[in-house]
Amino acid sequence: MKIPKVMKRLCKKCKTHTEHKVAQNKRKTASSLSKGSKVRARDRGLARGTGNLGRYSKPAVTKFKRSGAKNTKKTDLRYTCQKCKKISCQASGIRAKRVEFV
Repeated sequence: MKIPKVMKRLCKKCKTHTEHKVAQNKRKTASSLSKGSKVRARDRGLARGTGNLGRYSKPAVTKFKRSGAKNTKKTDLRYTCQKCKKISCQASGIRAKRVEFV
């Protein structure tokens, strides 16, 4: 997917359309070892039992967390206003294997 390095968009701080520099960040995901992820996995019937609060009595989380993994990640674009240097994030990512800035 080709994206321009600089594009005009609305700056929320300046309240006008200004030039924005586009950069890509690494998308942060929820940790597979967080207690919430184990609880959600258990609700889906993927983890076994409730003993020991899901800490030591079960196999590694990766066994049931990685099933059905997608081969593309969503883009995480950051737009920096050239005028006031305010950074705004992309509302929702678009799935793409490769992002290229032109």
